[in-house]
Amino acid sequence: MLCSAMASSFPAIAAAAHLRPSVARMPRSGVRPRVPLLCEVVRSSLSARKPLYLIPNRGLCSSKTRGPFSETRAHEASRNDAVPLSGEEESRSAAAQKLKIGFYFATWWALNVVFNIYNKKVLNAFPYPWLTSTLSLAAGSLIMLAFWAARVTEPPKTDLGFWKSLIPVAVAHTIGHVAATVSMSKVAVSFTHIIKSGEPAFTVLVSRFLLGEAFPLSVYLSLLPIIGGCALSALTELNFNITGFMGAMISNLAFVFRNIFSKRGMTGKSVSGMNYYACLSLLSLVILTPFAIAVEGPKVWAAGWQKAITEIGPHFVWWVVAQSVFYHLYNQVSYMSLDEISPLTFSVGNTMKRISVIVSSIIIFRTPIQPVNALGAAVAILGTFLYSQAKL
Repeated sequence: MLCSAMASSFPAIAAAAHLRPSVARMPRSGVRPRVPLLCEVVRSSLSARKPLYLIPNRGLCSSKTRGPFSETRAHEASRNDAVPLSGEEESRSAAAQKLKIGFYFATWWALNVVFNIYNKKVLNAFPYPWLTSTLSLAAGSLIMLAFWAARVTEPPKTDLGFWKSLIPVAVAHTIGHVAATVSMSKVAVSFTHIIKSGEPAFTVLVSRFLLGEAFPLSVYLSLLPIIGGCALSALTELNFNITGFMGAMISNLAFVFRNIFSKRGMTGKSVSGMNYYACLSLLSLVILTPFAIAVEGPKVWAAGWQKAITEIGPHFVWWVVAQSVFYHLYNQVSYMSLDEISPLTFSVGNTMKRISVIVSSIIIFRTPIQPVNALGAAVAILGTFLYSQAKL
C-alpha cells in the first residue's frame, strides 16, 4: 500500500480529490479514507514520461492519522537522481555499441562485395552501363516505395524546400553512379576501386580552391601516397583503358560535390539516413532515365538482352536483379551507419571496404596483377587511411 502511494505526486492527489469528493473529504466521524481506491485513481492519472520522487506521508496509512492528508513533497527526477551505472553495466553498454558498429561494417562490406561481383558479371555479358545504372536506382526506389506503403518504415515529412536542396545532390549522385558503372564496364573492378580510393585528394583540392577551406599540413602530406599509389597502379595496369580510368576519376569528383551539396542542403533538416537515400534514389532515377534512353536506347537494350540470355541463360536475369537490389542495400546500410558512427569512423570503414572489394574481385575474377600494381594499390589505400587520421 505504502509503495503504491509513493509512486504518486501531489498534483495527482489533488486531481483524485476533485474526482472522488467522498474519498477526499473525511467525515467528522473519524472514518479513514479508502486508501486503495485513492491509490487506484492516482495511479491512473500518472504520466510515465518523467519519474517523480515523493517524500511519503508517514501518517497516510497509520492508525494515528489526524486528517486525510498531511504535507507531501515531490520533485521531478534529474540526472543527479539517476542511479549511476556500475562498471559491469558500462562495459556491457560499450560492448553492445561496438557489436552494433561491427555489424554495420560487416553488413556494409559484404553487400558491397556482392554488388560489385554481380555488377561486373552483368556488364561483361550486357555492356550497357546506362541501363544498368538506371535499373539499380529503379530497384531501390521500388523497394522504398513498398516499405512506405506497407508502413515498414515511416515515410519522410518533406516539403518543396527539401526537394529543391536535394536536386544538386541528386545530379552529382547520378553522374558519379553512371561514371563508376562505365568504368567497371571497361576495366577490372579492382582497378576502378584503386582509382576511387583517390577521392580524398579530390575532396581536399575542391574544398581548398573552390570553397577556400584550409587544412593542416598533415592532410596535404597524406595526399602524396594517395596520388602516388593511384598513379603507380594506373601505369602498371595490364588491362588499362582510358575510358575506364576517366570514368573512375569523374566518379570521384562527382561524389565530392555530392557530399558538399548534401552538407549544405541538409542543414537544419531532420530526415533519417534511410529515407534520405530513398529520396535521393527517386530523384536520381527521374534525372537519369531520359539520358539513358537518349544515350543507349530501347533497341540497343533489346538486342543486347537477347544476346545475353542466349549466351548466359536464365541466370542472367538473376544477375541483373541481384546487382540492382544489392546496390540499393549497400548504399542504404552506409547511410544508416552514418546515424550511428562518426564521420571519421565512417571514413576508416570506407577504406577497409575498398580493400575487401579489391581483394575479393581479384580472387573471384582471377584478375592478373603485377607486384608493382599491388604495391601501388597498397600505397594508395594506406594514404587514404592516413588522410582519415589527419582529418581527426
